[in-house]
Amino acid sequence: MEKFKAPVVVQFPLRGEWAVPNTPGTRIPSHGTNLLGTRYAYDFLQLDWKRKGSPCYSVSPLSYLLAGVSVNRCYCYGKEIYAPCAGTVIEIEDHCKEREKARLLSDFRRAGANSRFDPDRDDVRNLTGNFIIMKHSDGIYAAFCHLKPGSVKVSVGQAVKKGDILGCIGHTGNSMFPHLHFQLMDSADISAANGLPCAFEPYEVCNQGKWEKIYGGIPNAAQRIRFS
Repeated sequence: MEKFKAPVVVQFPLRGEWAVPNTPGTRIPSHGTNLLGTRYAYDFLQLDWKRKGSPCYSVSPLSYLLAGVSVNRCYCYGKEIYAPCAGTVIEIEDHCKEREKARLLSDFRRAGANSRFDPDRDDVRNLTGNFIIMKHSDGIYAAFCHLKPGSVKVSVGQAVKKGDILGCIGHTGNSMFPHLHFQLMDSADISAANGLPCAFEPYEVCNQGKWEKIYGGIPNAAQRIRFS
């Protein structure tokens, strides 16, 4: 595991309980590539921890495999996203169409096609879907991707405070299920940005049924975490 160099510490961008299937706490690059500022990026989604396999949707696995699952049946769909730090909104994309269902085969094919993404040729929105980019300070930018269409609560040029609502989780872009893709990067241009390491202000981790507070931590993929 790569040793982090002074990660930027911000507040958790969500509320409630979450899983982190893709995280620099488990592997670096967290998404298998350094492109598009994703080296230290996080994916967040909600699971039913009491069901076998801890699915992120309320239908049966067979229903998902055969017919797909409506985004409304995915636990984190529409959940609000919060500014993890103070800053200024630099760019917004809110016109990407949302897929009404998560479907294994079509979403898998889309992910395969996007794995060959060329930033000089392809549209970054095929990956990000709807997004918000905000500037935290010189050389530190935050990106929030796969947002629900029409959910953005801020505007370009707007100053935001830590904890302000930015938008809602959706199923746009390169997304197998509704989830939040969050990353810090050194540029507002996702196509050219380098990822920056990021840790979080106090949050909690469930350890054998008991919640323990973590300070300045980097969650891993095996953890059940929460922030309230």
